[in-house]
Amino acid sequence: MTAEPQNLATPKIPMGNLVRDSSSPRNLFGNLMTGLTVSAAVIALLPLVAVLSYVIFKGASRIDLGVFTQLPPAPGLSGGGFGNAIVGTLVMVGIAALISVPFGLMAAIFVSEFGGKNQIVFWIRFATNVLSGVPSIVVGVFTYGIVVIKGGLSLGLGFSAVAGGIALSVLMLPIIVRTSEESLKLVPDEIRQAAVGVGATKFQTVFFVVLPAALPAIVTGAMLAVARAAGETAPLIFTALFSQYWANGVLEKTASLGVLVYNFSIVPGGPQFINQQQLAWAGALVLVVMILITSILSRLATGKRTY
Repeated sequence: MTAEPQNLATPKIPMGNLVRDSSSPRNLFGNLMTGLTVSAAVIALLPLVAVLSYVIFKGASRIDLGVFTQLPPAPGLSGGGFGNAIVGTLVMVGIAALISVPFGLMAAIFVSEFGGKNQIVFWIRFATNVLSGVPSIVVGVFTYGIVVIKGGLSLGLGFSAVAGGIALSVLMLPIIVRTSEESLKLVPDEIRQAAVGVGATKFQTVFFVVLPAALPAIVTGAMLAVARAAGETAPLIFTALFSQYWANGVLEKTASLGVLVYNFSIVPGGPQFINQQQLAWAGALVLVVMILITSILSRLATGKRTY
């Protein structure tokens, strides 16, 4: 005799209404905050869009091949360009990178990997924070006192590309230290433990495992520091000054885009100075494009992380 099968069907449970009421206080508050957030983002972008639009409007008409290959014209003359200023900017930023990147990276490696709870780590971070807030014109005056003028403890190099590069390296250094330190911290500890587990020393772990893994993010920080240095003007007025001609070496007065834009934008109003004013706007546009390209390259480097 077999038992009759029982009805195992799951009883139906009435389902509630899952549609949210758009007029509920919670939804109204959420929509309000979303609208405020979007509005704040749009307002924050307005200055950037306005600056880019105005610079393009004023400077695009003056861009031609001559502005990249010719020298700045004298007042009252037409034509000309700022090829020497572009080269001078690249040279001084390159000198600054050669100085600041090695020192900044070594400092970041020590603070992140070897310093531990050493008191010197606190002072390095404190000095980096203070240095990042120092006005650029103060850095220019400081470099002028220890590099440019002759006498005392100054190197007496005079106005030169080297002096300008040293001033820019001081501005780049805190950015590189902080971004490199954060980049090294982003590398998971499991990678360090795996390297130690296969017999690697601390030095080998840091320089052959951790550093390559963090390299894309470190490059991003370096590119951001380069973008910051490329747009500086005040330090270069005190260190590199300006030149109407091509520089024959790094120990001579050197033109830069920032100083050229400053010099040509403050000329008196008048028909004989219109060309200089137009070149100032064109130089500002080229400088903005250079910084924009640097920022794009930094974003591309961020997207190539290996960890």
